[in-house]
Amino acid sequence: MSGKPRGLRLFRNLNAKVAAVPMVLTTLVVFVGGTLWTVLYSFTNSKLLPRWQFVGLDQYKRLWSNDLWNAAIWNLAFYGVMSLIFTIAMGFVLAVLLDQKIRFESTFRTIMLYPFALSFIVTGLVWQWILNPEMGIQEVVRRMGFETFTFDPLHNPDTVLYGLLIAGLWQGTGFTMCLMLAGLRGIDEDIWKAARVDGIPKWKTYLFVVIPMMRPVFITTLVIVAAGIIKLYDLVVAQTAGGPGNASQVPAMYVYRYMFTAQNLGQGFAASTMMLLSVLIVLIPWAYLEFGGKKHG
Repeated sequence: MSGKPRGLRLFRNLNAKVAAVPMVLTTLVVFVGGTLWTVLYSFTNSKLLPRWQFVGLDQYKRLWSNDLWNAAIWNLAFYGVMSLIFTIAMGFVLAVLLDQKIRFESTFRTIMLYPFALSFIVTGLVWQWILNPEMGIQEVVRRMGFETFTFDPLHNPDTVLYGLLIAGLWQGTGFTMCLMLAGLRGIDEDIWKAARVDGIPKWKTYLFVVIPMMRPVFITTLVIVAAGIIKLYDLVVAQTAGGPGNASQVPAMYVYRYMFTAQNLGQGFAASTMMLLSVLIVLIPWAYLEFGGKKHG
């Protein structure tokens, strides 16, 4: 009798399981299959069309000896570090301000989250206009009487990444703020009461009590933001097209260039594989901390 319920577990929520079959098959065939296919052909000398001519690590040697790829990696690393620091810091500060039970909180939350609803293409075009020296911030300030004012980050190789960073922060900070606010609202009210009774300043409570308790929220936010940074493409194409020169090139643009313009699929596959490896480097530690750490604990 005890074996029957165990045998019937397979048929529990049968409709839901059957409905999930197409999605599971699509994931296995398209995502897993496509990923394996890309990795395998990154070891070939494919040009215009895929062909199985094994060349070992030659594509990867060419990749890392290519100045354009190295420039793209450096640009992404700089943008990524700055974006992670400022997005998480600004998101947390805004969440703390909204957590003070201010009036019209829902309105402010909606306004801050609105940019996240826009695509990176729209964001890039909007900020391209705003930062355009002939019609944007520079021109507005000069019309106010400050004729020597200069603010043209997108046309200067030394500052173009900061121009991209401004647009990226404008779009992503609201989403980070909502994640942080959800974490703050999950803090037990008794902790705040105990801190007030003990006379602990609010900033110390946030710094030494709240932030350590929000560790899972910070880790999840870090993973989400980092995964978005690695595949950065739309924003750069819309805002700078990789210029001036190669000052704002990113790995995703390198992949597109070699796969669809230079007709060198093997090189594009190698670059794609390195991007996949970067994502795994971010995801595997997060998965271990979230699941493996709990199991060992």
